[in-house]
Amino acid sequence: MVSLPHPLPGFLPHPLPGAVGLSHLSAYDWEAADGVCGGSPHLHLVCTEAYVVTGGRGAVQTLSPSGYRDVPLEAGSVAWFTPGTVHRMVQGGDLRITVLMQNSGLPEAGDAVFTFPPEVLADPERYADAAALPAKTGPEAAAAARKRRDLAVEGYLPLRAALQAGDNGPYLEFQQAAARLVRAKVPAWRELWRAGALATAERTGEQLAALESGDPAYLADSGSYDSEPSRQGGYGMCGRRDEYELPGTTLPYYGE
Repeated sequence: MVSLPHPLPGFLPHPLPGAVGLSHLSAYDWEAADGVCGGSPHLHLVCTEAYVVTGGRGAVQTLSPSGYRDVPLEAGSVAWFTPGTVHRMVQGGDLRITVLMQNSGLPEAGDAVFTFPPEVLADPERYADAAALPAKTGPEAAAAARKRRDLAVEGYLPLRAALQAGDNGPYLEFQQAAARLVRAKVPAWRELWRAGALATAERTGEQLAALESGDPAYLADSGSYDSEPSRQGGYGMCGRRDEYELPGTTLPYYGE
């Protein structure tokens, strides 16, 4: 008989499959300097993120060292981005998506760097001030989110232009600047990863060992769970966001 050990310290009970994070977004319809309506371009350093389109139409613009892409989105589309890929959600008409995030929603708990201009990225205090929102809802939050979006687009457009001209140097420099900005956060991220994605994977290994030994006793702990959004219409990086404060799912974004 194989006995499953107690959960690891900090283990997140009953996470979503794979301890993914989850939120729902409605893309911003604010027009930016280039005439495009949409969100704040940004990247994640250690997380893959996926968009599952549930309604409307639009696009996601991506930057990576290999170049620029403009990916059309419509209901049923799925697009995902590996760490280091800038993504910008573009509104084309009532675009709505469900966001799936690696590592217990870490992208909305700190693993995100906006494409602000280089002089902002070089100053951690200035960056933090530009990235933060003064309130969760209301006109003040909306104005700050739009200002943040505009500053991110200001830094994004030269990166895109350089890539389109065949020069990935500025983009590689942006990735380096982003890594410097988040370096001090890594120990906290590691703990979230251990308690969520790692613990979930290890638990699967324990269950496989139990099944192999012929002892499915752990199935006595089975159950079903449900939830509702803990906050609706918040101001996220890409649009208005409904979030879920559940074990192993989306955590409130630091700075909102």
